[in-house]
Amino acid sequence: MEMKKRINLELRNRAPEKVTELVLDNCRSSNGEIEGLNDSFKELEFLSMANVELTSLAKLPTLSKLRKLELSDNIISGGLEVLAERCPNLTYLNLSGNKIKDLGTVEALQNLKNLKSLDLFNCEITNLEDYRDSIFELLQQITYLDGFDQEDNEAPDSEDDDDEEGDEGDDDEDEDEAGPPGEYEEEDDEDDGGSDLGEGEEEEEVGLSYLMKEEIQDEDDDDDYVEEGGDEEEEEGVRGEKRKRDPEDEGEEEDD
Repeated sequence: MEMKKRINLELRNRAPEKVTELVLDNCRSSNGEIEGLNDSFKELEFLSMANVELTSLAKLPTLSKLRKLELSDNIISGGLEVLAERCPNLTYLNLSGNKIKDLGTVEALQNLKNLKSLDLFNCEITNLEDYRDSIFELLQQITYLDGFDQEDNEAPDSEDDDDEEGDEGDDDEDEDEAGPPGEYEEEDDEDDGGSDLGEGEEEEEVGLSYLMKEEIQDEDDDDDYVEEGGDEEEEEGVRGEKRKRDPEDEGEEEDD
């Protein structure tokens, strides 16, 4: 697909001045030059034109808010001074896989005062002796070259940084919801009523209570039985006495 058609497709009926990101990777440029881009993309912050067979940046429009520019795997060999003129606020520039051979070509990037990260990986210039030291000395404003600083520390991924900040925010929210540590633990301890018995001890205590209740009930039953038996014996004794007295009573009545 040609670059101009690809731009129209990416816009999707949006106004150019509303676009902040534009990816045109793997499309075909016209005669090795940029086409379809113009100054109306004034809000553009990220532009990617990887592997589009670019040989020149002469037709790059003025993009004053552009911060990240991807130009990897093209055929660019010079003319980098255009970048400082048209995109003065660049902080990240990827020129890996192009035809850049010498330090004189890179020297044009000195005017990109905000440039922090430059990628020249797979360019012929990387074969020069003391390549890294020379670039850092030439472009003192940059922090990272080919993804590493002068102490070989890897450049952070901006997307990872955003994710970490988001995670920290989530952690803070979780802490706010949870309240001070130990608050709920103390409340739980108070609700327990001070019972320190384990499950086994609780079962044993319940069993003992049940047995004691049975013994007490048995004793009550025995007492009832004894009392009832005693009453029956007394009643029989009384009846016997009455039977013995009856004849005497009869004799006395006769004497009378």
